[in-house]
Amino acid sequence: MSETALQIVRRVLLPVSLLLGVMVLLGVLVTRVFARTWPFTVEDAVNRELAADRTGGWNDVSLVFSTLASTQMIVVVTVLVALALRLWLKRWREPLFLCAAVIAQALVFLLTTLAIDRQRPAVEHMDVSPPTSSFPSGHTSAAVALYVGIAVLMALRARSTGAKVAWWSLLLTVPLGVALTRMYRGMHHPSDVVASFLNGGTCVVIMARAVLDRGLRWGRAKLPTVGRPALSTRG
Repeated sequence: MSETALQIVRRVLLPVSLLLGVMVLLGVLVTRVFARTWPFTVEDAVNRELAADRTGGWNDVSLVFSTLASTQMIVVVTVLVALALRLWLKRWREPLFLCAAVIAQALVFLLTTLAIDRQRPAVEHMDVSPPTSSFPSGHTSAAVALYVGIAVLMALRARSTGAKVAWWSLLLTVPLGVALTRMYRGMHHPSDVVASFLNGGTCVVIMARAVLDRGLRWGRAKLPTVGRPALSTRG
C-alpha cells in the first residue's frame, strides 16, 4: 500500500469509523439503556416548554436558522466558500479541509440514523419530518462542521486575538442558533443536538489534522539531501 493510502486510512478512515461507532453507541445508550434515566426523562418536558413558548416573531427567527442549515443551503454555502478560499489563498488545502469536514459529518449522520431509530419529540412539528431518525440532528451537525470549519480557517488567518475572538463569536452563533431552533420547532430532542455537536466538531478536528497539518507528508517522503563530502587533508 502506498504511503498516501496509508495516511488516508490512518488520518481519515479510521478516525471517522471510530466516530461512527461512538455515535451509534451513544444512540443505543440514549434510546435504550438510559431512556428512563435522568436527564433523558426530562427531555420531553423541555420540548413541550419550548413549544408552549412559540410566538410569531420567534417562529420567523427559527425558520431563518433552520433554513441556514438545510441540506441545500449547506451544499451551496460549502461550495461558494470553498471556491472563495481557492481564489483567495491560491491553494486547495483549505477548501479540501472544509469540504471533507462537511462530507464526513454527513456520512456519520446518515449511517447513525440507519442504526438508531428514534421518534421525533411528541409535540407539534413545525417542519416536515424527514425519513431519518431523530438521533442525531443532521441540521445541527452540518452547521457545526461548516461554520466551525470556517471559524478555524478565519482564526488561523487572523493577526490579532481580538480578530480571532470576533470570528469565533460570529460563526459559532449559527450552529448554536440551529440547535435551539431544531428543538424549538419540535424536530429534535436536546440529546439529539448535543450528539450532533460531537459529530460535527469531531469531523472538523479529524480533517484539520489530516489536511491542515503542514508537518504531515503525503506520498513518498523525499530523501535527505546529501552534501558534498569533505576533501581529505591527508597528503
